[in-house]
Amino acid sequence: MAVAGQLAPKGLALRGKAEQLAAALPPLLVAAERVASTVAQGVHGRRRVGQGEAFWQFRRFGYGDSVQRIDWRQSAKSQYLYLRETEWEAAQSVWLWRDASPSMQYRSDPELPTKLERATVILLALMVLLVRGGERIALLGGGGYPATGRAVLNRLANTLLQGMVPSDDAEAKSAPSLPADEPLPRFGHVVMIGDFLSPLSEIDRCARGFAARGVQGHIVQVLDPAETVMPFKGRSRFTGLEAEGNLLVGKAEGLRTAYLERLDQQQAALSALARALGWVYTIHHTERPPQPALLALYTTLADLLGK
Repeated sequence: MAVAGQLAPKGLALRGKAEQLAAALPPLLVAAERVASTVAQGVHGRRRVGQGEAFWQFRRFGYGDSVQRIDWRQSAKSQYLYLRETEWEAAQSVWLWRDASPSMQYRSDPELPTKLERATVILLALMVLLVRGGERIALLGGGGYPATGRAVLNRLANTLLQGMVPSDDAEAKSAPSLPADEPLPRFGHVVMIGDFLSPLSEIDRCARGFAARGVQGHIVQVLDPAETVMPFKGRSRFTGLEAEGNLLVGKAEGLRTAYLERLDQQQAALSALARALGWVYTIHHTERPPQPALLALYTTLADLLGK
């Protein structure tokens, strides 16, 4: 009961932020040739001509068009011949994951969100946009099949929000820094949001496991500003959040150059890995607003999902 009491206000606040963030942006896939619209049985078409059964529009018959596609009833109302076009309704599947490991609980300033809070808000807002666009979504490791609709959104959001407050220390320590390998279908999409400070060999193995099955990937690295500039000075104690132990140093500024070099190497390797796999890698800092990160993410997804 205590956990539920702690979760409710935080969960509602995060959900509210996510809804506000999504409402400030147009629904996913609402663009020139991919305008999300409601069609039969609540399926959202993409305004692309295809094999779907839902009617989209009539178009004038032109050179190269098949005579079999002429709608004679509509053509009888005019001096021109018209074709009946339908929408492409084959919604894509997107698997979503955000790092809930102890390192994501870090923030260098009480006025900043934790990395976990920011990652969750971005992922929730993306879920809202994906569902509005009619895409099927699922959580990596969630055990469910991809689906769309408000009920699915609510269920997955509740699962994410329940993970914001671990029930005990054992659960907190067991939260993985990377998603487990899953046999996702070819042409699926996976979105992973975390700090990605794990060993590069582990990240490489995780990403290549998905890519080997033809899965498109999106990596969003969320970092606290202190992790990008190493501002600490003087005698400092660094506490490992994931059982790395503690480190007491006399002059923290003496570590800055080596630390920043390691961070640059990590990010360069992540960028190179993404390019090699045809994936997308972006960086988000928690002191900045989440809108640009979400905008970049859903714009990229819209382009890929529309192919």
